[in-house]
Amino acid sequence: MSELKDLIHYVSKSLVDMPDAVEVNEIVGEQTTVIELKVDKTDLGKVIGKQGRTARALRTILNAASTKLKKRSVLEIIE
Repeated sequence: MSELKDLIHYVSKSLVDMPDAVEVNEIVGEQTTVIELKVDKTDLGKVIGKQGRTARALRTILNAASTKLKKRSVLEIIE
């Protein structure tokens, strides 16, 4: 597991009511790494937040961490 995947997994599990349903997949491309986050349908609102604020915050954390690791990454929340 990479550091970025672990980070998103840890933060997401802390946000939701059903932490066992949290799945994080990492797709490594040539230039960009895609982190896919899948949570239970009932927890989708918690991960996205009001007007997408929580999702934006997750992406900001991911950007900061990936910049430190000199990588480029994108977070996708899968319904």
